[in-house]
Amino acid sequence: MIFASSLVWLSTVLLFLAPAVNLMWRGGTGYCFFALLALALGAAVVNRRTPGYFSALATYRWFTAGMLALVVAIGVQQLVLGYWLPRQFDALSRFVLALPIFLLLRQLPSRNLRMIGWGCAAGALAVGIWAIVDQPPGGWTDANRLNNSYTNAIPFGDTVLLLGFLSVFTLGWDNPRDWRVLLPRLLALVAGGYASYLSGTRGGWLAVPVFVVLLGMQYRWFVGKKRLLVATLAIAIAAGALFSTERIHKRVTEVSTDVSMLHKGEDYTSVGLRLQLWNASRLIFEHHPVFGIGKGHLVNELGVMAKHGEVKAEIVNERAHSDFFSTLAEMGAIGVACLMLFYFGMSVYFWQNRRSTDAAIRAASYSGLAVATSTVIFGLTIDVLVPIMVTALLALLVATLLAVIDARKRELLTTAQAPASPAEQRATGVKP
Repeated sequence: MIFASSLVWLSTVLLFLAPAVNLMWRGGTGYCFFALLALALGAAVVNRRTPGYFSALATYRWFTAGMLALVVAIGVQQLVLGYWLPRQFDALSRFVLALPIFLLLRQLPSRNLRMIGWGCAAGALAVGIWAIVDQPPGGWTDANRLNNSYTNAIPFGDTVLLLGFLSVFTLGWDNPRDWRVLLPRLLALVAGGYASYLSGTRGGWLAVPVFVVLLGMQYRWFVGKKRLLVATLAIAIAAGALFSTERIHKRVTEVSTDVSMLHKGEDYTSVGLRLQLWNASRLIFEHHPVFGIGKGHLVNELGVMAKHGEVKAEIVNERAHSDFFSTLAEMGAIGVACLMLFYFGMSVYFWQNRRSTDAAIRAASYSGLAVATSTVIFGLTIDVLVPIMVTALLALLVATLLAVIDARKRELLTTAQAPASPAEQRATGVKP
């Protein structure tokens, strides 16, 4: 399917800018997302009768179902429970809107889609440089953690960490041995890790071992005894150096201190308040097991429970600080099933293609797995699927990475089916 060169060029620019400006320009990723959506809807109208244009929704049926699941569940829930809160559709609607974007992107050359990797690197580098240049008096401390004006330190640190690692995951579809490509990607990883370190988001750091394992699988660090020994030694040295730093050592030590205080009945710490929220979510689920109390009603329910002495007033909150427990309380068993379908849909095709011998498909697969697993891990201690800047970025990353796989497969198939050139025919003894 042939698209105008201007559309390809504009889509490429938007794919670069979307992750690059996520943490530096409020709404920047959203503007890029909706610009791509407008292009996608226009392409869908033009190609509505083109055979096969919409077939990918069936080919990648789990991806389609995962992107739709939570929004459909909220709609059914509000219909059954008899209330209307359109705001609850806002953040999650980005995953639904990513479907037409995916249909557009899969038709573009895969080399243009790969620009999103450089966008991730630019985003991580920008935040790292900003953290150094714009330090407050006294530097970034636990009392003054690195973030921006439109989000708090936790999603900020999680996002910049993901961008930093994606810079290295996507290096696989470029030329990793070219220092002009390798150097800026490694600098982006360091910048993203440094910014995450300054943000103090220890929950997000749980994803680092998973990222390292995925990188090892992608670049075959663990194949052969010599590689395994070198990789293990390098990881051990890096981990030891990181844990020896004052910030990380203090943040990790605070967890054991919080747990110790919790055993003494002092449950007003960060860990203690989270555990109380999660337990309250469990209690709510026991009383509303099917549809939950309704998306957007958690704060009111916790307020009522606090008045009755069932929970402490300190934990009354709009969210349970966990995607799972928020969904458990607000949407019940149906919501949890849809959340699991969402996780499965955004990861299954990346997992299936992870062993591809093509560098672009392999890199896109492991990058997609990094996005999917980090969404789950980050969501253990914070509501990842609430900030619109986060959901817009996640939706676009997953749609683009899957589009890379699909587009590259068709390119390889076209190359394999193309007739041999006269020179190739002569070389094989076939008359031209």
